[in-house]
Amino acid sequence: MNIIIDDKTCPAMAGEMLLTVARRNNIHIPTLCHSDALPGQATCRLCIVEVVEKGRAKVVTSCVYPVTQPMEVHTHSPKILALRRTIIKLLAARAPHSEDIQQLMEEYQITIPRRLHGSSTESCVLCGLCVKACEKLGLTAIATVGRGTGKKISTPYDEPADDCVGCGTCAQNCPTGAIPIEEQPTRRTIWGKSFELLSCSVCGHAFTTREQWEHIRRQVPGISDTPVCESCRKQQLCAQLRRGHQ
Repeated sequence: MNIIIDDKTCPAMAGEMLLTVARRNNIHIPTLCHSDALPGQATCRLCIVEVVEKGRAKVVTSCVYPVTQPMEVHTHSPKILALRRTIIKLLAARAPHSEDIQQLMEEYQITIPRRLHGSSTESCVLCGLCVKACEKLGLTAIATVGRGTGKKISTPYDEPADDCVGCGTCAQNCPTGAIPIEEQPTRRTIWGKSFELLSCSVCGHAFTTREQWEHIRRQVPGISDTPVCESCRKQQLCAQLRRGHQ
């Protein structure tokens, strides 16, 4: 089927999310909490759009709104721009030092009203990507805890988590850089816990923690006993494929 996004005809498959269709057609919709690897967050609300179906207009979150019928979509209508500017103000009040949020403020020409001035040190916008990334790895090292203004992402009882393997996936997926991670030649520190780094048995580059490698070995049967980084593993696979075609 075809849908119309900002006066552009865009082919779409039933069940596809609006954001996916828009991006495939080079139509920009801002996002903060969206990840192609971890879909379905819909917490930051930046990707709101206005949808007209059967003559009725409504505001939806494009990252979780599936295409089910022909529709007309407006990504930057006056109504959407006004709502999006309010969302950005609230995000900026919580995490004023985030580079991504600062860029959004410049793009939408926003200054924070005095009544919305919040913490000068907070960076977390509670999008939940870090928690979902940890869960996808089969771990529960961090979670959303507390309520109201005290809500935050943390380890159990704010102590170093036994379940944490020091992979850093949570920090890599954080859109605002709110999770500090310290890298040294032989150690990595995150969530108040220090980890020994293992080196690749092929290139010698330190790339993973001992706990992470043991977790990977438990999850992937048949993997090598000796640590091999992703780059070297890809080279080994390519070499095996070339030998197989000779």
